[in-house]
Amino acid sequence: MTTLAPPPAPVRQDGTRHRAAPPGDGGLSSRARRLFTGAPEDPRWARPTLWAILVLATALYAWNLSSITGNTFYDAAVYSGTKSWKAFFFGALDAGSFITVDKPPFALWVMGLSARAFGYGTWQLTLPMVAVGTGSVALLYRLVKRDFGAVAATISALALTLTPITVAITRDTNPDPILVFLMLLGAAALLKSVRTGRLMPLVWSGVAIGFAFNTKMMQAYVVLPAFFLVYLWAANASLGKRIRNLAVGTVALIVSSAWWMIVVDLIPSSSRPYIGGSTDNTVWDLVIGYNGFGRIFGASSSVGSQGNGASFGGEAGLYRMFNDTMGGQISWLIPFAAIALVAGLVLRGRAPRTDARRAALMLWGGWFVLHYLTFALAEGTFHPYYVTAMAPGIAALAGAGGVMLYNAFRNGSAVKWGWVLPGAVAVSSVWAVVLLQRVSGSGTLYTVAEAVAGVAGAASVIGLLVGRFTKRQRLMGVAALAAVVALLAGPAAYSASAATSSTNGTNPTAGPSTGGMGGMGGGGGQRPSGTDGGTATNSGEAPSGSGDGQEMGQPPSSSGGSTADGGSTESGTAESGTSESGTTESGTTESGTAESGTAGGRAGGGMGGGAEVSSAMITYLKKNQDGATWLVAVATSQTASSIILESGEPVISMGGWSGSDNAMTLAKLKSLVKAGKLHYIVVSDSGQGSSNSEISTWVKANGTAVSDYSGLYRLDASDVG
Repeated sequence: MTTLAPPPAPVRQDGTRHRAAPPGDGGLSSRARRLFTGAPEDPRWARPTLWAILVLATALYAWNLSSITGNTFYDAAVYSGTKSWKAFFFGALDAGSFITVDKPPFALWVMGLSARAFGYGTWQLTLPMVAVGTGSVALLYRLVKRDFGAVAATISALALTLTPITVAITRDTNPDPILVFLMLLGAAALLKSVRTGRLMPLVWSGVAIGFAFNTKMMQAYVVLPAFFLVYLWAANASLGKRIRNLAVGTVALIVSSAWWMIVVDLIPSSSRPYIGGSTDNTVWDLVIGYNGFGRIFGASSSVGSQGNGASFGGEAGLYRMFNDTMGGQISWLIPFAAIALVAGLVLRGRAPRTDARRAALMLWGGWFVLHYLTFALAEGTFHPYYVTAMAPGIAALAGAGGVMLYNAFRNGSAVKWGWVLPGAVAVSSVWAVVLLQRVSGSGTLYTVAEAVAGVAGAASVIGLLVGRFTKRQRLMGVAALAAVVALLAGPAAYSASAATSSTNGTNPTAGPSTGGMGGMGGGGGQRPSGTDGGTATNSGEAPSGSGDGQEMGQPPSSSGGSTADGGSTESGTAESGTSESGTTESGTTESGTAESGTAGGRAGGGMGGGAEVSSAMITYLKKNQDGATWLVAVATSQTASSIILESGEPVISMGGWSGSDNAMTLAKLKSLVKAGKLHYIVVSDSGQGSSNSEISTWVKANGTAVSDYSGLYRLDASDVG
C-alpha cells in the first residue's frame, strides 16, 4: 500500500520554511489561536517573539508608572478639561477658559477622556501614551512584515522599542507619542492604497495625518512629501487615476486638519479663550507662526515670531543628530539605516514601477531623510524629544534594509556586495562605541554596553566575512545575530536608564546627561487629590518646567517651596552658566527675564515677574476667593499651571507661556474684576510691553496690596472706575 505524503512546505527567501496550516474550521477559535501563534505561513518563532517585544515595550514605557509626573503644562490643561467641556474642546489651560495651551487639543482630548473615565491621576494620563507607544511598535512590525518578512519586522520592532528618546517621551504627557502613532496609521493606509490602487485607504491616510496635525500642527506634515511621491510613483493605478485619488486624499487631509481651526477662529473671541502662542488670537497664526515657520526659521519667521527660542539639542546643522546631546538619543542606527536605504534602492532598481518593496523603502527613506533635515536645520525652539518622530523611519530601514543587505551579501556578487553589510555593521558598531565612550564613567550599565557593542561588532564583521568566503551559511547567520546585538546594546542601556529613572517632564531624555537639558532630571508637579482641589502628594522632584515650544515652567513641590532641579533659556542663551544647548544649571530665562526656578512658583516676565506664589499664598487665595471664577491672575502659563495643579482652581495666565501673549488687556481685566470673576492679581515692577506695564500700574494704583505676600493685590468691583 502506498502512502501519499504531503508536499514539503515552501521555502522562504531566507531559507526557512512556511509551516503547514493547522487543522481548524476557520472560526473564532482558529482566529484566537492565530492571534498568539501567528499565520500558518509565519515561522514558529515569529509571533511569540513579537509578543515578547510588545511586553518589553510596555514594560519600558510603564515601569514604575507612579513616578511619571509628566509635563505640568499639559497636565494642567487636561485637569481643566475634566472640569469643563468648554475647556476640553478648546484645549484651555484653565477651567475658566481664559487662554489655551500652544498646541491643538487632540492629545489633550485623549488624555482627558482617560482622566474622565478613570479619574485624574498619574497612570490615567500616561496610560494612553503607553498604549500608543506599544501600538506604534506593533503597527511598524505589521507594516515591515508585509513587504520584507518576519525577520525584518522583528528587527524593526525591536529597534523602535529600544530607541532611547522614544522610551523617554512615551513615559511623559507630551503629545509626541500620539503624533507618531497617527503618522504610522497614515503610512499603513497609504501603503495599502499603493498596493491596491483603491481610493478609500488613501482618504483614511489623509484623515490620520489630519488628526496628527490636530496633535502637533505642522510637524505632522513633515512626512507628506514622501507620502505624495510614493503614491504618485508606485500606486497600482493609471497616472490619471493616481492624480485624481491624490486630489481627493488631499481634500480629506485638509478637512481633517482644518476643521477645529476653522471652528475656533469663527467663534467670536469674546466667547472663547485666547489662543496661546499666537500674535493675533487666531489658530491660523499659531499654525504658520509659532508652530510653523517659527520652528524652522526662528526669529526670521515673517509671521508669529514667537517661534524663535533656544535649542536644547545643540546648534542647528547637519551634525546636530550626532552631537553630545542628541547622539545618544537617536543616532545609534542612523549610519546603518542610511547605508541600508541606498543599497536597498539599488537592489530594487530594475523592479517594476509598482514594486511594493521599493515603494516601502521610498516611504521609510523619505520619512527618515525629511525628519532628519527638518530637525537638524531647524533654527527655532528645538527639544530632543521631537526626534522620536524620526524613529519609525530609522527602525524600518534597519530591519528591512538589513535583511536585504544580508540576502545580497549571502547570494550576490562577492565583489559588488561582499563588503556592504560588513561595512555597515563596522561603521555602526564603531559609532556605538564612540557614543558610549562619551558617557564612560557614568555607570556599569554603559561600560558593559560598550564592551558588548565592541566585541559583538568585531565578531559579527569577522564572522560575516569568514562565513561568506568559506560558504558557511550557519556562521553568517550567527554573525548577523551578533550584529543585531552590537547595534542595539547601546540603545538598550539608554532605554533601561530612561525606564528606571524619574524623567524630566518638560524635556525628557534618556541616559546620562551629556549637555543641554538632558539626562534624567526631576519629575514632579502636584496633582489635585480630589474634586475639592486639595493639595496632592508629589511623587518626584520638581521638574525644570513644562510646555512645548517655550516649555519650561516650575511646578510646586509637595512643600511648595523647594528649588526646581534645572532651568533653561528660551528666547536666547544665557550669558553665564550655559551648556552647548543653551541651558543653565539653575533658573530659566524667559524672553530675557531671568527666573530663579523657585518651585513654589515665580511668575515669569512682565506682570508678576519676581513675585513668589507659595503654597501659603494659595491657601490664602482659596480662603478668600469669594465666588470668583479664577483664583488669581499671574504672568505666565508655567506659574498658572503649577497653581492649577496644586489648588484645583482655575488660574489666569495673562501672558501665555513666555509672558508675551496679548491675552490680557486692561479693559478685559477691568471687566473681569467688575463682574466679580477675578479678585487677585500678582504683579511686579518688571514689565514687558506697554499693555503689561499699563496693567501693573493700574493694579498698584487701584488695588489693595496683601501685605503678607509680595506682589499680590486684591481688586473688587468698587475699585473699577
